[in-house]
Amino acid sequence: MYPYHNTIKKRIRNGELIGYQFVENYKNIGECLLLTFSTPPFERPIRPHKYHEYVDILVEWKRKKE
Repeated sequence: MYPYHNTIKKRIRNGELIGYQFVENYKNIGECLLLTFSTPPFERPIRPHKYHEYVDILVEWKRKKE
């Protein structure tokens, strides 16, 4: 099984995240949190039931960015 969320969180810690947005209708998934990275794969969607895992990570990322 591909460690999807572990890999995404590692990429965020490594400084590859450049932005994020909430999208209502993303490619056959529907509502998601869309993370944008500086390296491929550039977009990674996060489904709503996993949002809670990213709240603190994104707050910290935004704090460091400012």
